[in-house]
Amino acid sequence: MTAPTTARRRHDREILALAVPAFGALVAEPLFLMADSAIVGHLGTAQLAGVGVASAALTTATGVFVFLAYATTAAVARRIGAGDRRAAIQQGIDGIWLALALSAGVVALTLLLAPRMADVLGASATAAPYAVTYLRISALGIPAMLMVMAATGVLRGLQDTRTPLAVAVAGFAANLVLNLGLVYGAGLGVAGSAWGTVLAQTGMAAAYLFVVVRGARREQASLRPDAAGIRACAKAGGPLMVRTLSLRAVLMIATAVAAGLGDDEIAAHQIAMTVFLFIAFALDAIAIAGQAIIGRCLGASDVPGARAATRRMIEWGIGSGLVLGLLVVAARPLYVPLFTPDPAVQAQLNTVLLLLALCQPVAGLVFVLDGVLMGAGDGPYLAWAMLGTLAVFAPVALAVPASGTGLAGLWWAMNLFMLVRGGFLAWRARGGRWLVTGAVRA
Repeated sequence: MTAPTTARRRHDREILALAVPAFGALVAEPLFLMADSAIVGHLGTAQLAGVGVASAALTTATGVFVFLAYATTAAVARRIGAGDRRAAIQQGIDGIWLALALSAGVVALTLLLAPRMADVLGASATAAPYAVTYLRISALGIPAMLMVMAATGVLRGLQDTRTPLAVAVAGFAANLVLNLGLVYGAGLGVAGSAWGTVLAQTGMAAAYLFVVVRGARREQASLRPDAAGIRACAKAGGPLMVRTLSLRAVLMIATAVAAGLGDDEIAAHQIAMTVFLFIAFALDAIAIAGQAIIGRCLGASDVPGARAATRRMIEWGIGSGLVLGLLVVAARPLYVPLFTPDPAVQAQLNTVLLLLALCQPVAGLVFVLDGVLMGAGDGPYLAWAMLGTLAVFAPVALAVPASGTGLAGLWWAMNLFMLVRGGFLAWRARGGRWLVTGAVRA
């Protein structure tokens, strides 16, 4: 067996060992909201609408802090690569303290602005009270949600994606049991659903803390907050927050444009986005492996290893995108009728799914390189790249209604978004400025 073949197989084993459990954990996360919706749906339409609005608000309020996972993964992985496990865990603990600090403000704003948030998101007069109830109770689980993000980043940085999978599966099971018991058994309705989710999230945070604290004691790392370490986490996370906000702006613009095209168009767009986001879980799992592997390689000053791992993950990303795109097209007769029986919506959706599938190999490249550059701690470039991509996408998407190209035109704009983003990332990856070595990225 030749040396290149041996190296490829080693990279394959490592990528799979990290990506497969990461995919399971990513899929488990939206199951929380799906379980809530399924259970609350039997209470009535107003209750389901209220929970839907509240869930959208919570996802938006907490989703911008996903950098707690991304930045922590990269920082911890670097220190693991440098052979300093104690400093790695200490960095992770600082990330958890930052999550707690940030959550205080988010909880206060959510409690205060819950009625306004429900109104902005279009809750009807009958649904609004349920949305406010769900929001205010669920706000108590925000500290746990942000701590879970940071702690997940710690374990990924330690090259462990199996523990997050186990915690996510246990959390989903607990959420399901608690929701059934509190909504129907205790007769608490929407409030019971919110309390069940808060308790499940708190249990997940406790499980993560147990694992991290045990590791800290083993390595004799301090559990106290370190101001310098927390500031370092915030500094690394700031650009990634800009990146995330820019990405969310793209999705919001697309949704607003689709809504303005008509009911059939927005219905087809929302279904297509559901398919797109599910595919994203699979591709993001490879990106998570990239964050952990590249951070470790650069921490160990192994630039050739980082380059080789990047090349192999690019092959995985493009290949996975190609396979997933083909599945999207081939399986349309099976899943499209499950989403909608309306022939007009189905016709729109079938066209859009072809465009979605066409760009999946590019999406695979984008996700992988996004993870690689995150693992390298190249957050400022990722922020500028996403802002540049948004600047290209926004005018094109907003011109769709006037162009008369309809929903297909919007999804051509979505594909342009992926192509431009991929161009920015590929240009950076080809150079060497992101390959900064050492336990800490200067």
